[in-house]
Amino acid sequence: MLMRIGKSPILRSISGIYIWFFRAIPALLLLMIFWFSIPEVFPLFRQHWYSPFIAAMLGFSVLEAAYMSEILRASLMGVDEGQMLAGRALGMKPVQVMRKVTLPQLIRIAIPPTANEYIGMIKYTSLATVISLQELLTTAGNGVNKTFRYSEYYAAAAIYYLVMVSILMYFQSRLERKFAWISVSGAASKKVKK
Repeated sequence: MLMRIGKSPILRSISGIYIWFFRAIPALLLLMIFWFSIPEVFPLFRQHWYSPFIAAMLGFSVLEAAYMSEILRASLMGVDEGQMLAGRALGMKPVQVMRKVTLPQLIRIAIPPTANEYIGMIKYTSLATVISLQELLTTAGNGVNKTFRYSEYYAAAAIYYLVMVSILMYFQSRLERKFAWISVSGAASKKVKK
């Protein structure tokens, strides 16, 4: 993210190409590249330690890094520049302005898209079945193949996903409330209503 907004045109270009490349490639293709192609090109990845789990983790990591970089960049751009100038006018050093003025606002802006991206990543894990990773949906499919009980196994998988996502949504709402800003008049009106 910092490379993308920095002053160096070379770093901005490298960062822009990375983000463009990994946001443009579908997650399924990226998983296939990390599991099938990378070991062909780099012998290090032909070792016994390189499992479908590690391939999926690496593939999802580079994908998420590109998306999160854009989320954080957009969140930083969402903080009004006047806020930073006001902090400087109060005599704060740039590090203090970043820590006490910019970051709290950036976090507040970034929480919803970050949580949505994380929830999406949980659902992307079902794609890892193409590289032989035994994840939740594959396990449900294996149960269906043995018993032909589609409803039970797929309903169980849906319930697991719903529980995981619901827990994350709960924590997301807690974080949003923690970082919500209430004006002095807004806080006073809440006390009066109670």
